[in-house]
Amino acid sequence: MVVGNKLQVLDALDVAKTQWYHFTAIITAGMGFFTDAYDLFCISLVTKLLGRIYYHVDGAKSPGSLPPNVSAAVNGVAFCGTLAGQLFFGWLGDKLGRKKVYGMTLMLMVICSIASGLSFSSNPKAVMATLCFFRFWLGFGIGGDYPLSATIMSEYANKKTRGAFIAAVFAMQGLGILRGGIFAIIISAAFMASFHVPPDLSLPAALTYYWRLKMPETTRYTALVAKNAKQDASNMSKVLQMDIEAEPQKIEQEKIRYGLFSKEFAKRHGLHLLGTTTTWFLLDIAFYSQNLFQKDIFSAIDWIPSAKTMNALEEVYKIARAQTLIALCSTVPGYWFTVAFIDIMERFAIQLMGFFFMTVFMFALAIPYDHWIHKDNRIGFVVMYSLTFFFANFGPNATTFVVPAEIFPARLRSTCHGISAAAGKLGAMIGAFGFLYLAQNKDKAKADAGYPAGIGVKNSLIVLGVINALGFLFTFLVPESKGKSLEEMSGENENNGEGEAGASSSSSSNH
Repeated sequence: MVVGNKLQVLDALDVAKTQWYHFTAIITAGMGFFTDAYDLFCISLVTKLLGRIYYHVDGAKSPGSLPPNVSAAVNGVAFCGTLAGQLFFGWLGDKLGRKKVYGMTLMLMVICSIASGLSFSSNPKAVMATLCFFRFWLGFGIGGDYPLSATIMSEYANKKTRGAFIAAVFAMQGLGILRGGIFAIIISAAFMASFHVPPDLSLPAALTYYWRLKMPETTRYTALVAKNAKQDASNMSKVLQMDIEAEPQKIEQEKIRYGLFSKEFAKRHGLHLLGTTTTWFLLDIAFYSQNLFQKDIFSAIDWIPSAKTMNALEEVYKIARAQTLIALCSTVPGYWFTVAFIDIMERFAIQLMGFFFMTVFMFALAIPYDHWIHKDNRIGFVVMYSLTFFFANFGPNATTFVVPAEIFPARLRSTCHGISAAAGKLGAMIGAFGFLYLAQNKDKAKADAGYPAGIGVKNSLIVLGVINALGFLFTFLVPESKGKSLEEMSGENENNGEGEAGASSSSSSNH
């Protein structure tokens, strides 16, 4: 069972057949992403309602809408919380252990999602302040789930299907988007029929709390970071349902303890970290601007009627219906195509392919934009727009999440994933806020109330195409991890400096 200096328990995990604990880990870890996507989807609809309810002006030709600064705050405060949570909990997961921190993030999500739904008052400023406060801490909890869920899944999985398991955790986002849309359709239809249905944002996260508490600490943390051979052997004997012998002498052999800010880390993993951060950053600029402002793009091509022709519930219903159709036909299938093919194709190939086609479809939408806005061509626009979502998810949106959980040493794995994810969230903030202003009409008189003139949807799509092209180029910095153990990628199965450096350099030259 032992290869060279590799621990028996690590080798057993790497070659283990797919078992029930793999699937419980996917569901347990994936609920955070389900909640994240549910929240992201719902807030774009909720802002429409908040504008109509709290910023309505009697006698105005158009329905009320959130002022630009308020809209930016409501949409962006969760991103700020998520970024902070990714950095903080990523670091904490390497210091205290994955399991100890995991329950904290979930309780934050449950409490703050409920509190967000209870943010109401007769005073608009009080409503927005309360909502923003709880959305920040909701984002903080969601942010912690990124590095912890990815790291836990990578450290539980076998090397043959590890990519699919990590991607399946992330694919729960797709189901969250879909459920958010379906729930919005049901709620708006029910209210139009004068029937009340209570919100349930916190339920999916709350239901997994018990299983997170029961989940044992990962073997890579217990053995390679905490160096508790006896506890590790006991935990994994139960998980794998086989006898595992404790090997304290092998755990004590590891002598290399370089830190994140050391020259040694920069030499071995510096370009890797640059690759994972830049690609995630560039991807999220494009991905989140598309996701958050689908409703604006659909309105621009008249696929959804003008807001002033509908009441508030009709608007939510029609936007939710359009967004759910996009999710059902492109977003969700894209996630699961990645799950199906990531351990057949290389991560590198999927990411390159995704960025390439996102670039192609963005330019195909942008350059002949005047053609697409004609009534007869709107369906073609929506189909091509949907394909950009498909190749984002069967592409870099999934792989940028998977790869950072596979290529860094165990003692820095959660931290480095958190840094990569935080770079992505910074990109999401730029995409969300930038697109909010950039996509406004060039004629200020035709721009949304309170916004300055922008560069228009056409030029905004060109900018997004350029960003996707840059993501394609930076992908060449990211090493391939398909079929390799986590210790092969980081060199942690060697007990000398030359062995670890050699393993790292060989992994980076895989392309």
